[in-house]
Amino acid sequence: MEIFKYMETYDYEQMVICQDKQSGLKAIIVIHDTTLGPALGGTRMWTYKSEEDALEDALRLARGMTYKNAAAGLNLGGGKTVIIGDPKKDKNEEMFRAFGRYIQGLNGRYITAEDVGTTVEDMDIIYQETPFVTGVSPAFGSSGNPSPVTAYGVYRGMKAAANEAFGTDSLEGKVIAVQGVGHVAYNLCRHLHEEGAHLIVTDINKEAVDRVVGEFGAKAVDPDEIYGVECDIFAPCALGAIINDQTIGQLKAKVIAGAANNQLRETRHGDAIHEMGIVYAPDYVINAGGVINVADELNGYNRDRAMKKVETIYDNIAKVIEISKRDHIPTYLAADRLAEERIERMRNSRSQFLLNERHILSSRTR
Repeated sequence: MEIFKYMETYDYEQMVICQDKQSGLKAIIVIHDTTLGPALGGTRMWTYKSEEDALEDALRLARGMTYKNAAAGLNLGGGKTVIIGDPKKDKNEEMFRAFGRYIQGLNGRYITAEDVGTTVEDMDIIYQETPFVTGVSPAFGSSGNPSPVTAYGVYRGMKAAANEAFGTDSLEGKVIAVQGVGHVAYNLCRHLHEEGAHLIVTDINKEAVDRVVGEFGAKAVDPDEIYGVECDIFAPCALGAIINDQTIGQLKAKVIAGAANNQLRETRHGDAIHEMGIVYAPDYVINAGGVINVADELNGYNRDRAMKKVETIYDNIAKVIEISKRDHIPTYLAADRLAEERIERMRNSRSQFLLNERHILSSRTR
């Protein structure tokens, strides 16, 4: 990979390569864009096949966080960290203390949080070295488990998508197929059940399925059957890339709205479901409740304030749909445009401010 060419093409700001021989730390911090504010993005620890794979993942994830934070209306930019190693056996206190010192050295340009392979306990260790970390234990003023908040945001976004597809945002009586019933999806099912929706669910974890069936009266189907069930809304809440050549032809839903990341295997699949008339709620817009929640910690966490901000995911999905119709483009592209337009407005505002400042200084020196 030609690193500088790639960074220039997608307008990255900074990359920091971190190593600590004693603890075994090998980390890559990528800051994509800080136009809207400090870069916020989690730390992922994974057993990458190569250093190049780790670098590509960090770059891709950092850019994704710029769009996610911008579309969510947060005054934050996008960044990400990957740590190369097995999260089950390579972790130690020294590693995360060393990593915390690298974050502190960025002087607030980057704020981290937990991600795949890292935990609240890991964030607590980082917190010993820097305040630029979110998702720490509630004892340190954190928001705690983000799953219920993420679920509430998905619920709000689903209602906005339903309003476009059905002319009402009421989910009462709607048949909703939920793929995966982990922590986020369980809470989503609770909201849907309370509104009177009919649930069809699946998961490889039988106990999780049985819980939702028992508590919410859901109907269970085998994992391979979920794509083709008769339903109004399909909610992917498990793996990514599940909208693909094999599944699109099976879909009977008029809405796709779920918590899973990277739901489209390729962008052309977003084009395909748009042509089919399916209303797609782009994943990084609808599942932003978690990042909205941890971002509130930066102001001294207030749950009521955070939840009010999460409610605006309804408005954000509505804006995406509006842009989609305005520009005659699929919603996955409209989501990018929503984020890009907000970033561009801020860049223009800052440029105008600097021009005014220069004009004032020039006038004073005459």
